[in-house]
Amino acid sequence: MRRREFLVGAAMLAGTMARSRAADVPAPSPEGLDRITAFFDNEVASGRLPGAVILVQQHGNPVYLQCFGVRDTRTGLAMTPDTIFAIHSMTKPITCLGAMMLIDEGKLALTDPVSKYVPLFAGTKVGRGVTLPNGTVELDLDPPDRPVNIEDLLRHTSGISYDYIGSEWVEHAYRAANIFKGHFNNRQFADRIAELPLARQPGTLWRYGHSTDVLGSVIEIVSSQTLYDFLKARIFDPLGMNSTKFVLATEDELARMARPLPNDFILLAGERDRLDHPEWQSGGGGLLSTITDYQRFAQMLLNGGEFEGRRYLSPAAFKAMTTDHIGPGSGVGRDYFYFPGDGFGYGYGLAVRTDPGNAKPPPPGSLGELKWDSGSGTYFGVDPKLDMVYLMMQQTQNERGRITPAFKALVYDCYPPELRRP
Repeated sequence: MRRREFLVGAAMLAGTMARSRAADVPAPSPEGLDRITAFFDNEVASGRLPGAVILVQQHGNPVYLQCFGVRDTRTGLAMTPDTIFAIHSMTKPITCLGAMMLIDEGKLALTDPVSKYVPLFAGTKVGRGVTLPNGTVELDLDPPDRPVNIEDLLRHTSGISYDYIGSEWVEHAYRAANIFKGHFNNRQFADRIAELPLARQPGTLWRYGHSTDVLGSVIEIVSSQTLYDFLKARIFDPLGMNSTKFVLATEDELARMARPLPNDFILLAGERDRLDHPEWQSGGGGLLSTITDYQRFAQMLLNGGEFEGRRYLSPAAFKAMTTDHIGPGSGVGRDYFYFPGDGFGYGYGLAVRTDPGNAKPPPPGSLGELKWDSGSGTYFGVDPKLDMVYLMMQQTQNERGRITPAFKALVYDCYPPELRRP
């Protein structure tokens, strides 16, 4: 584990050195940027996408900002840089930054058991599916080998799942619990999660799920503020992320909201669920934001935790957040549901590129690169070697699996071959 951390830390240091030689990094080629334009023009013209906003920023300045199509096919209003998108899981890095700030201040510790803040977690069991002679699967419960801790929430090793991820018993247990019934706040939601069995022993498997939602509840308890009030005071207001929030309050904000196509049924259902629970400030997926807001967050990450003269994390805390904590020697396994992908480890709320990966040729990118995306099709990447951040805002569940890798490849195709691969 120490060797892995050294390698990733060395990659991040190399990225810092690269930023100091910013003049040596070429700008993206105009021809490559034109290919990005042609791609999204075609996506909109073919009817596969209502619209999108794309930003590539290098050396702290936008080199490409284009709006495509419309924010809502019902109104025909054009996409603009201030269009508001449901960013779903791109909420997670922001919530994790908030938790890391509290850790940096000594108000929270990675080793703290979650039950210190949400007492019901003291009774949480680990589920195990047992196949009976007749072929049916029965749920058995085991005690955890150790308590779920704050680090588990940050790196998705808690055993907490989503209802659509994992074995049949996991999906059944989550759905049978009806965890979204009625109205609830973050603390009540954390209590509901604590009463569910864990999918695996804590610390043994990277499993995507409601860990960051529980972390949002912990932030509220430690800070004595709602999650939004904490994030607003500590992150949004200082960074100038003025359109980032959980609930839209004005007619102007509602008119700026992007909508998926009418046949994007999964995303539309998710939007209905969000609107049905305005009281729930989901730290794992509830934020709404604009590309111009989120690029400020991304640039802060590229700057090593600093933006416009204000430091958000100490260098040590920033390194911890952006270092792989689930690699060889960590004891953490990966399975089919390992979403960071080939060549990526995972820090605290962010995927981090640790190696070229197994694909031949390797996927584009750089060692030390940070990224995350969302179920609504939004994506952001931070590349220290190229001193670049790049973002895609769109609202599509149907097409995101195809568009996201195509977008990333198009961005890196703007650079010479020797800069495209790790």
